[in-house]
Amino acid sequence: MINNRRLQFWLSVIIVIPIIANQFSGLISSLPEYITTLQKDYGKDIAKWMNGLPMLQTENIQSSVADYSGVAIRFVEQCVASIFHSGMAVVNALSLLLITPVVAFYLLRDWDAAVARLDNYLPRAQADTIRTQLSIIDATLAGFIRGQLNVCLILGIYYAMCLSMLGLQFGILIGFMTGMLVIIPYVGALFGAAVGLTVAFFQFPTYDAVMVMLVVFLIGQVIEGYLLTPRLVGKRVGLHPVWIIFGMLAGAALFGFVGVLIAVPASAVIGVLIRFALERYLVSSYYRGETALK
Repeated sequence: MINNRRLQFWLSVIIVIPIIANQFSGLISSLPEYITTLQKDYGKDIAKWMNGLPMLQTENIQSSVADYSGVAIRFVEQCVASIFHSGMAVVNALSLLLITPVVAFYLLRDWDAAVARLDNYLPRAQADTIRTQLSIIDATLAGFIRGQLNVCLILGIYYAMCLSMLGLQFGILIGFMTGMLVIIPYVGALFGAAVGLTVAFFQFPTYDAVMVMLVVFLIGQVIEGYLLTPRLVGKRVGLHPVWIIFGMLAGAALFGFVGVLIAVPASAVIGVLIRFALERYLVSSYYRGETALK
């Protein structure tokens, strides 16, 4: 059974990847056409709107441009500084890309020795308990990753099927990329909506199809936030769906985007520790009432 599932998975990958690659090249080649269409259809309207402005408004616009020239100069200075910092960020990113494989190699090679050394520092009386809880946390985080990947796969299939059935060009590519980017909160939905609605705007003659695309992405967000993530991810990390939703809301309120990103794994770790504390409490003499107050 497992081998059959793996065979079906790899056959699906072999079939889907060439389609996605073909649609990606088609999307890149269509970008100049979209820009040309935008200039052709709306360039004259913009020029006509500018020419139709009253003389007083035109003078006000020119005066405003002159007044804000100093602001523009300062903005350019900030942009130059930002470009410099961005260049340094690119250098840091490249350094990270070069260093990460080296660090990963040594971690994989010396992982067992590092774990054994850390294990030697554990208090002997509580060593078994600490090892057990760490193994539970490890299994919980692994379950979280598998659950999140399942969410991405299901949403990728959902978006790809819906966009393809609606006749959107490059629908399979946009759908799967949206689903894969769902692992980063907000990024997947914003990317899919922006690209999908843009392609629909140029492809379809009416705005009805654009509105239908928007409904598809809204339904996808509802399915992800209130069905897939609480059930698939919450089930694997041992948390009730309500706690998953509460953890994500609390993380967003406390730490914003980063809070949403780490809310579920942090909630999973906290859940493991709380369950351990409750287990110890339920077998304690204090819970059984054997400790007399003095």
